[in-house]
This record gives sequence, structure tokens and C-alpha cells, in this order.
Amino acid sequence: MDDKCIFNCEICGNESEALKDCPPECCGKPMAEKTDPLPVCEVSATAEHARLDDDFGEPCDDGRSGNV
Repeated sequence: MDDKCIFNCEICGNESEALKDCPPECCGKPMAEKTDPLPVCEVSATAEHARLDDDFGEPCDDGRSGNV
């Protein structure tokens, strides 16, 4: 079983692969596990534009964070 994952430094952006239980350090702090960004929402938040066959409840980025 492969327990390795990719870690990302929040300060300089450096990436490193290491064991999940032992995160490496960079810039004097432990690196955070890299996560995939959420997909962009394609579902309307208003009732007028909602569809009954859409899968609601799945997490997505609705653009309010300013990172789109």
C-alpha cells in the first residue's frame, strides 16, 4: 500500500513527496498536504434556474472566494 502523498509549502510554493504520516518541513514550518481545488459550480444557486435532475450537495467553487 502506497502511503506517499504530495506536500506543498504555503510560504514558497515548493512541492515534495513524502510519507503521509511524516510531512516534510520547508521555510521552518511543516508542509501541508496538497489538495485538488474544487471544480467550478455549474449549478445555479437560485430556485428559478435549478433543475430537478442536477446532483446537488457536491462541493464546488461558486466564485465567491475570488480564486476563479
